[in-house]
Amino acid sequence: MDIFVAESQEHLDNLNKNLLLLEKNPDNKSVLNEIFRSAHTLKGMAATMGLERMAELTHEMETVLTFLKEGKIVVKQDIIDLLLSCLDDLNAMIRSFVKEGKEPCIAQGLIDALRNLSECGSDQSQEQTKSSYFEFNEYELSVLEASKESNYMSYHIKIELAEGTVMKSARAFMVFRCLEDFGQIIKCIPPVQDLEEEKFDNSFEIFLITLEDAEKITTALNSISEVKVASITEVNIERSLSSITPAVHSQKDDSEAENFIISSKALHLKTVRVDIDRLDDMMNLVGELVINKTRLEQIASGYRMSEMEEAIEQMGRLTTDLQSLVMKVRMVPIRQVFDRFPRMVRDISHSLHKDVELVIEGEQTELDRTVIDEIGEPLVHLIRNALDHGIEPPDVRAAVDKPRTALLRLAARQEGNNVIIEVEDDGEGIDINDIRKQAINKGFVDPREGELLDDKAVLNIIFEQGFSTNNTVNDISGRGIGMDVVKAKIESLNGTIDIETEKGKGTKVIINLPLTLAIIQALLVKVGEEQYAIPLHSIDETTFLIPEQIKMVQNYEVFLLRDMVLPLIRGSRLLEVPTADQKNSEEFVVVVHKGKQRLGLVVDQLVGQQEIVIKPLGNLLAGIPGIAGATILGNGQVATILDVNSLF
Repeated sequence: MDIFVAESQEHLDNLNKNLLLLEKNPDNKSVLNEIFRSAHTLKGMAATMGLERMAELTHEMETVLTFLKEGKIVVKQDIIDLLLSCLDDLNAMIRSFVKEGKEPCIAQGLIDALRNLSECGSDQSQEQTKSSYFEFNEYELSVLEASKESNYMSYHIKIELAEGTVMKSARAFMVFRCLEDFGQIIKCIPPVQDLEEEKFDNSFEIFLITLEDAEKITTALNSISEVKVASITEVNIERSLSSITPAVHSQKDDSEAENFIISSKALHLKTVRVDIDRLDDMMNLVGELVINKTRLEQIASGYRMSEMEEAIEQMGRLTTDLQSLVMKVRMVPIRQVFDRFPRMVRDISHSLHKDVELVIEGEQTELDRTVIDEIGEPLVHLIRNALDHGIEPPDVRAAVDKPRTALLRLAARQEGNNVIIEVEDDGEGIDINDIRKQAINKGFVDPREGELLDDKAVLNIIFEQGFSTNNTVNDISGRGIGMDVVKAKIESLNGTIDIETEKGKGTKVIINLPLTLAIIQALLVKVGEEQYAIPLHSIDETTFLIPEQIKMVQNYEVFLLRDMVLPLIRGSRLLEVPTADQKNSEEFVVVVHKGKQRLGLVVDQLVGQQEIVIKPLGNLLAGIPGIAGATILGNGQVATILDVNSLF
């Protein structure tokens, strides 16, 4: 069942994505053909699992798609809406099947609506007359022309089923599955729908384009039980095209057909589904290996044994390679998250009567699977905010000389060991003065302090719990509502979130996330007698100060670092541990950052840089301020990992 659910979800995702593409490009025949193939496969899978209602719904969808392919129904928004509603129902049916072990009822209204469309297409079909034995539509003709230029062969295959065959539709399905491995089926007589409903005698005919020879195809087909190849004849494509009623083709149609043929012969990725729990176990083992490698290094440094050092060096290389491999296995494209948003943007923008174009960039950027699983919810909230309150209605945009269609940009890119995700709109932007006024009126800041805050500090008030400038409530979003939850989720992933905005121009939300949450580079420091680890990606630099360099501003310690005044936090006070006896007057300072904010953390000693394995603290110790987790050092001691984000 797990395989069925996973593959069904893939087909539903493809259907969702391609239906949105078809809505924008109704004449794109290759997209329509891909939609049909996904629906057809989904129907076969549902029937195999005994999900009759799901098979019925996909069958009716397939009928409508057939008429769309043949041009008997025109692609319109209401048809796309109906097909998308069918996908929602199919998704719900799969979830119910997984949860309850049984198939739920179908919304009969969807079935009736699909059948009404099919009847319209069927009525039009009956009025048409055949101009040749194999009558090809415009798209099929363009495929034939492209296949001729690519030196494909064309076969007219006649299939006969044995007398008394009980499940004729199943045999026809097996024939189609077999031939799809060799090439592309262009036409079938009688139509596929009649084959599925067994409205044919014991024979049917197929027009196939392929690079394989007839003997190989015949052998494969004859190996299917109760199936026999009555005849297979190579057809001269050029002569066939000249004998068919000519149609006018555009350059666009030809290129689409050629691309479709090429894609049908594309290389299949060598992938395997792996249970995420198994990957987690593998990662834990790699973590233990890293710990033991560090321990051996310490032993070797004490005894100075050259052979052990050589073995440890080799072990270090192997550990690094294994770690890199496991990391790559866990990495998945962020496309898995981004793919859900085109449909969401379409539906919400329609409900708000706004014209919005979603532009997605960097969808191949990879992140750790754990991060991928957690980042979806914050992005949903940010996109809803942009659509509801960031982007203006078309008439308002036109009044200020903006394009009626707004631009919403969702982008991802890798920078070093981090991934940057941006959600940007070209809407009205955020009124910083309004934020300041609301914050003062609602008591989030003192009136005098509020007037002194810079724009960056004012924007950060948006992330305060309960803060909102929106006075009305709807079912889409509210600018600021839940932004504290978004920030908390990002920071739980050791990430940061920032906002850039310009009144009348738009808003950009920037999320910075680490590539992985499992093994990181860290700086080990001592505060008192305890060792702590600070993630290296949060550190700008280390320095030391003498007492004369530390100043007091409004009862807070600060210091000057290259013309920048930075706040100073003492580790002993933060962690509530006694400080070590200082033998000299210099104090070690680790300069850390969160986004563009920086501060200095005073520690007693800098131990050194080390690769560490992040271990969770467990339910009893989770949620302690300033602590992100723990790690086991090479000597077996436990070191606490500091949560740098909590210092700001």
